[in-house]
Amino acid sequence: MAFAQQQLGAGARPGTDPIRVMVVDDAVVIRGLLSRWLDADPALTVVSSQRNGKLAVEDIEKSNPDVVVLDIEMPEMDGMTALPLMLAKKRDLVVIMASTLTRRNAEVSLKALSLGASDYVPKPETTSEVTTSVDFRRELIEKVKALGQQALRSRAPAAPARAMRGESARPPTPAARFGSSPAPAAPTPRPVNTREAFRTPAAPATTTVLGRDVKYQIKPYSPTKPRILAIGSSTGGPQALQHVMRDIGSVLGDIPVVVTQHMPPTFTAILAEHLGKAALRPSKEGEDGDVLKPGHIYVAPGGKHMILEKEGVGGVIRLTDGPPVNFCKPAVDPLFESVARVYGASTLGLILTGMGHDGADGVRRISSAGGSVVTQDEASSVVWGMPGAAAHTNMCSDVLPLAEIGPKIARVIKGMSR
Repeated sequence: MAFAQQQLGAGARPGTDPIRVMVVDDAVVIRGLLSRWLDADPALTVVSSQRNGKLAVEDIEKSNPDVVVLDIEMPEMDGMTALPLMLAKKRDLVVIMASTLTRRNAEVSLKALSLGASDYVPKPETTSEVTTSVDFRRELIEKVKALGQQALRSRAPAAPARAMRGESARPPTPAARFGSSPAPAAPTPRPVNTREAFRTPAAPATTTVLGRDVKYQIKPYSPTKPRILAIGSSTGGPQALQHVMRDIGSVLGDIPVVVTQHMPPTFTAILAEHLGKAALRPSKEGEDGDVLKPGHIYVAPGGKHMILEKEGVGGVIRLTDGPPVNFCKPAVDPLFESVARVYGASTLGLILTGMGHDGADGVRRISSAGGSVVTQDEASSVVWGMPGAAAHTNMCSDVLPLAEIGPKIARVIKGMSR
């Protein structure tokens, strides 16, 4: 606690509320290093640094963090045991799991997402690698800032209106948004427009987001029945993907599904297994030379870009080891652009929750080729970066809450787009 007390309030920008961060890790060197990195950013302030889950849970109410970076393997109380106890004490707490790239930790991290964690960040295996990894430091700070800022924004504007109605100002946890637990009485504000408002492609659809009007145009669905579904997602994606797959599994008999989720190696293989169980369909990491089969799900492997090449009337998977695109590898844009080349107007794309803007260029390519794209709305997204960028291309055919995406996709696949 000495470090946290010394650092309390450091790094805050004048006139703004910094994101309050707790770091929980049993390794004193790692705990100190992460705390220094985070506290050096002017938008962040480290308010607590704890060596195990038990101490962290006990300190939640006192330190009142917005974001917790939580290690998985710790003595006395590990991260998975601490996670639900933390969320019980502070329902809108953002928890980012930190774990090394083992299969066990990948499984645990994905389970943590279903229990309410907002995201995960893979740690290098050794202290020396953590110390020198520029990518790990960048990803950690980006995720803490993006998720923390979203949490702060979701609280402040809605509080006065809710107070007038006598409702709680706390937004739902990520688990509640994805249907893993009952939603609280005061959901995050939803766009004021309804699905019917999207049916007039000539006029921009208007939605009120955080007190400001945001406009984007909606285009008609392709008249061509889809022959492939291509999905891109990032932060919050694993749970959103499973939600969608449960809804559409029964209609995937005639088309393949290709997925790029921003994930490291090992994680993507486990994600593929989970998606297969959710959809009750064969699912695997894509391999170079795989010929796409109807009813099968292919997930881009971590550390590789997955693209398609035309073979016969369909596509074949190619894995490439090029540089990151939009700081991501795998990236959504290369997949979407290649799908548009192979399948043209019979492409159906989907952008789910995630940070950044990866996929927006791919949306433009799919639309220009005559295909259709659906994107997730802000209210149901963990982060409305990727889906927001997709919506503002003015080339999507629908912007929908997560709960409506699966049923809509299922109707489009069956040729019932309206």
